[in-house]
Amino acid sequence: MSDSNIASGRQILSSHQTGQKIRRIAFEIYEQNFEEKSIIVAGISGEGFAFAKRLRDELTDISPLNVQLVELRFDKHVHFQSPILFDHEINVENQVVIVADDVLNTGRTLAFALEPFLKVRMKKVQVAVVVDRGHHLFPVHADYVGYSLSTTLTEHVEVVLSNAEEEGVYLK
Repeated sequence: MSDSNIASGRQILSSHQTGQKIRRIAFEIYEQNFEEKSIIVAGISGEGFAFAKRLRDELTDISPLNVQLVELRFDKHVHFQSPILFDHEINVENQVVIVADDVLNTGRTLAFALEPFLKVRMKKVQVAVVVDRGHHLFPVHADYVGYSLSTTLTEHVEVVLSNAEEEGVYLK
C-alpha cells in the first residue's frame, strides 16, 4: 500500500498503540513459554516478518529466552499451496514455534504457513497476529492477538510496521 493509500485509510491504532499491543503479546508469549530455554519466531514474509522481528526484540528485552527468528517465504496470492521456504536453515524439531503474521482474516495464509511444521515432531506451535478480523474460513485461530476488529468483508485492514513514519493499523 502506498503512502497516499495509507493516508486515505482511517487509522485504527497509532504507532504507540501498535507498539503497546506487540509488547503485551511478547509478555503473553513469555508467560506461556517461561519454562523454555529457546523459542523460534517464524514471521510470514512482509509485515508478518516485520511483526516477528518486533516480537523477537521485545522477547529479548523482557525475558532470558533465546529467540531465533526465521522468515517464511511463499506466495500468499496463489490459489494453491506454493512451496514454503525458510530464509535460512533452522531445526524446528522438538521446538516451540510462534508463527507471526500481521492480519488474520480467513486463516488461509496461516493454514498454509503451518505446513512445514506439521512434518516434524514439535513441542508446540502457536499463532500470533497484530489484528484478528474474525472472518475465519479455515480452522486457524490465533493464540495471541493484539487487537480484534469486526469488519465487513469489503473492508481492508493494513498493518504497517516496516515504515516508521506511517506505522500503525489502518482500515480502508
